[in-house]
Amino acid sequence: MNPISLLNLVSRWILFMAVAYKAAKTHEKSWALLSMAFFIDGLNIESYILNPLGIHIVKGAYDVASKIPNFAIALLLSWGALHLKYKKSEFRHVVLFGVLAVASYVWLFLLAANAFGEDNFAIKSSFPSLALGLSLIYLGFVLRDYVVPRHHIEELFPWGLMLLGALNLTYPVGRSVQWYSTMAFFAAALFRLAAALGALKFIFYPIGEPESARIVDITPGAYMFPSREGIRKRLGSLMVDPALVMVTREDPEVLKAQLHPDALVFWVTRAREGLINEKPAIYAVSPTNIGILLDLVAKAVNKGYRILCVDAFEYMAVENGFDSAFKFLTTLKDLLMARGGSVILTINPDSLDPRQEKLLEREFIRG
Repeated sequence: MNPISLLNLVSRWILFMAVAYKAAKTHEKSWALLSMAFFIDGLNIESYILNPLGIHIVKGAYDVASKIPNFAIALLLSWGALHLKYKKSEFRHVVLFGVLAVASYVWLFLLAANAFGEDNFAIKSSFPSLALGLSLIYLGFVLRDYVVPRHHIEELFPWGLMLLGALNLTYPVGRSVQWYSTMAFFAAALFRLAAALGALKFIFYPIGEPESARIVDITPGAYMFPSREGIRKRLGSLMVDPALVMVTREDPEVLKAQLHPDALVFWVTRAREGLINEKPAIYAVSPTNIGILLDLVAKAVNKGYRILCVDAFEYMAVENGFDSAFKFLTTLKDLLMARGGSVILTINPDSLDPRQEKLLEREFIRG
């Protein structure tokens, strides 16, 4: 196998394993769908990869067989991307997937019936490549806008997929041009490898364990207070505990002097993205990147952080809707409670309508 084919094959499987690991850790439908798509991509029926491995598809079947993975991957990637963005499939999405599935079947039927003739490679490949290319580009945009933090290495994940998708759009015409196809195969391998490296960095996000011993002793539970002063009166000063995670709107410059060096802060803001302070670690996260924030806090809890303070709930509810913000909160509450931790919510009751207040009161003890 030549180096380009080997790089292409290895990058596919690295990307699959990274996404599959994410699916196994989160049990989220979106990542499960994406991992299935990348698994199929790892076994894609492409002669320049299979032939060096001694695997040969029957000549008469190749035209149809090589297009099936494109349609299957496009469906799974699009479905997974929609779940990442909307957290569910709506009726209009089901209709869209149904239309794509039917159109894919019709195209394969026409290929099997030789409706396009023997020598019309560009036409035969046009729809499968369009579906695959657009699905990769769409997934890249969703990952960049809703999921992946905008750090240098992590951004390789969405950008690699978007560039790979754009390259796939040129496949029907470029495949028959020898110099271009060689260059495109090499570029595809590089784009996949970049996406795989970004995925690995994103999935194994560097959040360390709190090194110091716990200071504040809190009965595990979920509490709701109207102000931070109420927290101090009831539970003491949580700011000095090394196992503290904060999701806050407070100015990081003010927080730095108050927190234990091992504490972890996610500053919910549109002003910046990424790490802005190391000790204590303060990360700026966009309010609309609620999936990223959920993942980061969950990783911190899995590393040993046991106190979660949230005083940015109202802002997140405005940006994402109350139901999405509430789901974010209850998911983390269940995670903390399962590990003997505590969640402390600071919220002004006047900002809630009666339904919202009742929902929060079912989950949190008033302080």
